[in-house]
Amino acid sequence: MNKVLGSSLIIAGTTIGAGMLALPLASAGIGFGASMALMGAMWALMTYTALLMLEVHQYADADATLHSLAKQFLGDKGKWLASFAMLFLFYSLCAAYIAGGGSQLNEKLAQWSAIELPPAAGAVLFTLVFGLVVTLGTSKVDLINRGLFTVKVLFLILALTLLTPHVSSINLVEMPVEKGLLVAALPVIFTSFGFHGSIPSIVRYVGIDLPSLRKVMIVGSTLPLALYIFWQVASLGTVAQSTLVQNGELSQFVAIIQSVVQQDYIASSISLFADLALATSFLGVSLGLFDFISDSFNRQDSIRGRLQTAAITYLPPLVFALFYPQGFITALGYAAIALVILAVVLPVLMVRKARQTVSTDEHYQVIGGNLGLSLAMVGGISVVVAQFIG
Repeated sequence: MNKVLGSSLIIAGTTIGAGMLALPLASAGIGFGASMALMGAMWALMTYTALLMLEVHQYADADATLHSLAKQFLGDKGKWLASFAMLFLFYSLCAAYIAGGGSQLNEKLAQWSAIELPPAAGAVLFTLVFGLVVTLGTSKVDLINRGLFTVKVLFLILALTLLTPHVSSINLVEMPVEKGLLVAALPVIFTSFGFHGSIPSIVRYVGIDLPSLRKVMIVGSTLPLALYIFWQVASLGTVAQSTLVQNGELSQFVAIIQSVVQQDYIASSISLFADLALATSFLGVSLGLFDFISDSFNRQDSIRGRLQTAAITYLPPLVFALFYPQGFITALGYAAIALVILAVVLPVLMVRKARQTVSTDEHYQVIGGNLGLSLAMVGGISVVVAQFIG
């Protein structure tokens, strides 16, 4: 039960990143009702495909990663597709988190202790601290993540408490400004439920215990949904739709909320929440990348082997975050496409293959049959189309 709780929080911590703050900005133009419908649909899609991943994992070893699963069920083409999607997405995310985390770390050190470090120092320090936690193993990530997640939720609750008295029902019933904005909001909302790269690490940590793993996936994905709903009510209900649409930057968004609430606590709470959200997301994402690298390069689970894996995991994103940050910011714009491959296309294809080749009568099978698989694929394709035309 202890591992189930910890693993659920790793999933939730990976999902609830600093990008959560962008949800009100992305969905402002479509209104509260439409944003709730999209969030519900994307949550259902991502939870369903997470359960598909568990269905596949039951036919493999507990330490299997997406790399080995794709090889087992889809052959070399599947393996290379999984490798590309995983590396593109996770290296991009890690580089973005390192750049953002390093900058925030420098800012907080200067604010609290008058220590001013060079920009590169903050990124290196951020990588060393959190990279060390991941290198020490999933159990250490579990322990640190529980503390960070708890504090993060406390700051979020404080922000929501301060915002709730200012919520106006008039703001929540405003209709979409234009239908095209639904398309633009879809990839942002989709990526806000992404955690699938961490599933193999969770399976390795918990073991092939399907009832427990199902609880982890459902609880771990539902926690973000609940917090997103409260956050959308508080933010979209506090600020008028027209104001949010005209002010699309995060700093402007925080300033507007602070002017409405007229309390300095709100800006501090949102800022600290963003810091901790970034840290927990980095832990979850880099844990998935670490185990993927370890499996791909056949690194031993020894001190030397884990240090080698850590070097391959963290040095490339650190270098790019330091010298080519704009390149990764551009790549992040297409992160939704890589996530569709990782979280929708591969699980659907692997499950379809498994059901064709393995006797499933005595094994766990996600409800929905072929119709469910087809609907999931349609959902993934819709996100890709929205990414290109939005």
